[in-house]
Amino acid sequence: MRNESTGLPLEGIRVLEFTHMVMGPTCGMILADLGAEVIKVEPPGGDKTRTLPGLGIGFFRSFNRNKKSVILDIASPAGQETARELMGQCDVVLENFRPGLMAKFGLGYETVSKIHPHLIYASHKGFLPGPYENRLALDEVVQNMAGLTYMTGPAGRPLRMGASVNDIMGGMFGAIGILAALQERNRTGKGQEIQSALFENCTLLASQHMQQFLMTGEKPDPLPERGGTFSVYNIFTLAGDEQLFIAATSDKHFQALCRVIGRMDLANDPELATNSQRFARQPYLLAELRKTMASMQSDALQPRLQEAGLPYAPIVRPDQLVNDMHLIESGGLVPMETDDGETTQAVLLPLLMGGRRPGVRRPLPKPGEHTDEVLAQLPSRSELRKQA
Repeated sequence: MRNESTGLPLEGIRVLEFTHMVMGPTCGMILADLGAEVIKVEPPGGDKTRTLPGLGIGFFRSFNRNKKSVILDIASPAGQETARELMGQCDVVLENFRPGLMAKFGLGYETVSKIHPHLIYASHKGFLPGPYENRLALDEVVQNMAGLTYMTGPAGRPLRMGASVNDIMGGMFGAIGILAALQERNRTGKGQEIQSALFENCTLLASQHMQQFLMTGEKPDPLPERGGTFSVYNIFTLAGDEQLFIAATSDKHFQALCRVIGRMDLANDPELATNSQRFARQPYLLAELRKTMASMQSDALQPRLQEAGLPYAPIVRPDQLVNDMHLIESGGLVPMETDDGETTQAVLLPLLMGGRRPGVRRPLPKPGEHTDEVLAQLPSRSELRKQA
């Protein structure tokens, strides 16, 4: 039995998800938001991601909406047999366990593709095949390996990004590969294996800095030490220690900024006429701008910057985003019933399709909530009912 009618593009696609933490669940969430019926297989007792403390406390709620939950012990022979039977009723399989685990259970691609050649099987790993492929990886591991912590922190103080950027990006690329494989299967009738990996994601994020080196022969400096490209592309401290990022990426922008803050002396200085000239005198220029803006009120300055068409941004914390006017009024932050019956706010996929924002269609599943419903559809269960 396929999913109820949604009017969404992946309606009729059935996904079996063996994942935990962030990377694999993100892939499943994207497919579920786009209309696929996603069945999340959890171990006895439920996915341990549900009960993570600290910074991981929000993982499960953030990346597991619109899914069904089935409890299945895939470490047991009976659970493995049920899993293989379920795969036969699905279009896509997702997994993000350590290398070799699914194969050990007889659930790897090489095994199940012989039984179910139509399957698209997406594995989310630390590394694509190569010298590193059997290493265990975390987002922070690959951020260090692929230059991201180096570029983010000050010199000598590498700093990871403040979110699980590679895990989320890995799920996104897994979903992209699956969508392409579904299209190819429409032509050939055959499934295939998809692999998405953290390290390769991160090298793509670092590719602009790699190319910078290849073009100049000079190693890139960390971003906090950057020479940069634009003369004004900085965070400024205003009255009351409020902070505001402001950019002036063209001569027109620079003139507009000078008008807004009342520094026409800088706008009319012939030695600051072009970005190259301003860049050469950046320490002097930034010192002058900082001195002027130190007494300005952020609330008064922001609308003037907007009216002048200048890029700017206050420094916002995640807790402040739950009340963000644009997120709420644009429909990007919506209520979702949780697995314990409470209500939280869910951040939707950042896209519109035909003017429609794919949203929350079902409560976050309780552990094993849909086990009976899903397993009752298996041919082996039907046969057992007949014999009974």
